[in-house]
Amino acid sequence: MGTPDFVYIGPDKAGSTWLHDVLGRHPQVYLSPAKGLYFFDRYYDRGLGWYAAKFDDARPEHLVRGEICTDYLAAPPAAERMARDIPGARLMVILRDPAERAHSSYLHMVRSGWRAGTFLDALREYPELLEHGRYATQLERFRRRFPREALHVAVFDDLRADPQAFLDEVTTWLGVDAMPLDASLREARLPAGRARSASASRVVSWGAHVLRHSDHGELVGRVKRVPLVQRILYHPLGEEAPRLTEEGRAAVVAALGDEVSRLDEAFHLGLVRRWHWPA
Repeated sequence: MGTPDFVYIGPDKAGSTWLHDVLGRHPQVYLSPAKGLYFFDRYYDRGLGWYAAKFDDARPEHLVRGEICTDYLAAPPAAERMARDIPGARLMVILRDPAERAHSSYLHMVRSGWRAGTFLDALREYPELLEHGRYATQLERFRRRFPREALHVAVFDDLRADPQAFLDEVTTWLGVDAMPLDASLREARLPAGRARSASASRVVSWGAHVLRHSDHGELVGRVKRVPLVQRILYHPLGEEAPRLTEEGRAAVVAALGDEVSRLDEAFHLGLVRRWHWPA
């Protein structure tokens, strides 16, 4: 059965689109055409055969098969389901400062026309902005079920600082050839913008949900990355983008408590120091 050899499990807003774009071009890597099959959280009732079929087009030259899905890390049932169904798979995360990640997710809401208030308002209204930053709690579910060597824990700051070195670590972990990055793959993906029409943007988001639900998820990413679609739907925010304030950052830190220090205890990444997080 053609289940994946590796899965990026999350979180969102931490470089997953870039990772999908890059690994999707690697000649020895086969990725599911849809970025995010959401099998282990939303569509588990479709059965393992449905999931495995998403990797049927892998060819002999593909040394590894993988999926990039941002939601598994934060989904409580996913770790147990993955341990049962794909116990030999390797799992990857890219950890981003939880305050920056939550603010980036908030900017996505602004960009998509779902949110017009402040970041602090969004934190109160959408608990998932904070919940998706509980990395230590979430990773513990996977650490109990997968060997430590199966987990590749990367840091978003390293991707931002040196994309090539970051990718080299990923390809070494996967056991595939190194791949030089061209200039286009060193650029950020989908910069912050504001919806030109909130209603139109919400219709597009609803359409993406319908496509995934009807098993056409591979179309979502293709449409989202068409430059004309981006220009029609979104006005780049640029300097107008709401900034993460000290007050906003403090609210995230207060809500997430010792999550980052627990990460350091588990993985020795020095994140308390790097992210200026309270010990």
